[in-house]
Amino acid sequence: MATIDFWYSIGSTYSYLTVKRLPSVAQAAGITFRWRPFNVRHVMVAQNNIPFKDKPEKTAHMWRDIERRAARYGLNPSIPAPYPLPGLVLANQVAILGAEEGWGEAYTRATYSRWFEAGHPAGEEPNLSGSLIEIGQDPLRVLEAARSARVVEALSIATREAMEIGVFGSPTFVVDGELFWGDDRLQDAIDWSRAGKLA
Repeated sequence: MATIDFWYSIGSTYSYLTVKRLPSVAQAAGITFRWRPFNVRHVMVAQNNIPFKDKPEKTAHMWRDIERRAARYGLNPSIPAPYPLPGLVLANQVAILGAEEGWGEAYTRATYSRWFEAGHPAGEEPNLSGSLIEIGQDPLRVLEAARSARVVEALSIATREAMEIGVFGSPTFVVDGELFWGDDRLQDAIDWSRAGKLA
């Protein structure tokens, strides 16, 4: 079975669309996705690429675009969701720990649901504890571990790896060194994983 690296950062708005539908897409396509959290804010600051700061027209278009695409996928976000996320880094430290322990995908889906559908920002309470309890994890244990120096460094290492292979935004799909950026490039990534070219 083919495997695609799914690089994402909790805090990316468009990643909501991917996170919510990826399990069913993976099952239908017969493809495994390796969920790879990283810190997109660090990447954007390093590259002087802050896409929506002081750009109200672009921001308004983003929310409308997400709303339209969400309807296509049968999703019901409450737009606009709180943005940007002050707790982005902690949210992704939790995701890194979850990736190590096998519950990262479930946590990511749960925290995006609370963020986009209930208006509770990821990386803050009550989203953090609610999402962790939903997937059967102890918030006290997880949050203590997620704030540890080891996990902080693990997120930094993942972010450096993402940058080294050319990832500059979230979501990004990587197949045999080929990068496909954006939720709307998911099918292209799947096609490339099957045939080494676009269908």
